[in-house]
Amino acid sequence: MCGRFAFFSAHEATLKLFGLPDGTPAIEPRWNIAPTQYVPAVRVQHDGVRRLAMLYWGLVPHWAKEKAIGSRMINARADTLAEKPSFRTAFRRRRCLVLASGYYEWQALPSGKQPWFIRRRDRAPFAMAGLWETWVERAGQGGEPGTTLESCTIVTTDAGGRIAKIHHRVPAILEPQNYAAWLDPHGTDTAPLAPLLGGPQDGEMEAFAVSRRVNNARNEGPELVEPVDPPAA
Repeated sequence: MCGRFAFFSAHEATLKLFGLPDGTPAIEPRWNIAPTQYVPAVRVQHDGVRRLAMLYWGLVPHWAKEKAIGSRMINARADTLAEKPSFRTAFRRRRCLVLASGYYEWQALPSGKQPWFIRRRDRAPFAMAGLWETWVERAGQGGEPGTTLESCTIVTTDAGGRIAKIHHRVPAILEPQNYAAWLDPHGTDTAPLAPLLGGPQDGEMEAFAVSRRVNNARNEGPELVEPVDPPAA
């Protein structure tokens, strides 16, 4: 799964890699992004231009009775996207890139769960495959009727290589040459998209143990991604 990640990459590199227009606002650096917070994502608008959006992490389908369902939909399995009622329409029509500088996974050890930070070896930002939805608060649902929420989920797939020793699931990281196909709002045939969701290439990624301070979502700062000596397995 992907339950925590970071984004702190340089603004210029972000604009260039993800094809965002000049004038796109800079993203506030974050080192401990958690579910139900707002995350940076790229979508293609009706004018065909890629735009940055801050989306609520935890997908709330348009038919949901309450927003709280989003906390159970932070991830979507790549192999069931076309089948699950919560994700299949978004998979056809509302795909996005969730931007990251790295993500965390927790390895189960006798001494407790050890967090690891996983990033590209070249430390460039990358895109995790995402889906997004729009939900409107209705009368009697506990909030202000008419309020619109745009939310997202991160697609996950099976881990491979060295990362599988840490956790069996990883976010589906898209290669830059596949961004356009994934974002295409008119590409409703999802069959060609499945091969794009194979996860990160093992040789392109690196992982290292980090402080357990990241376990608390209230903790923030660059020290959270500093390497530490991992405990004995």
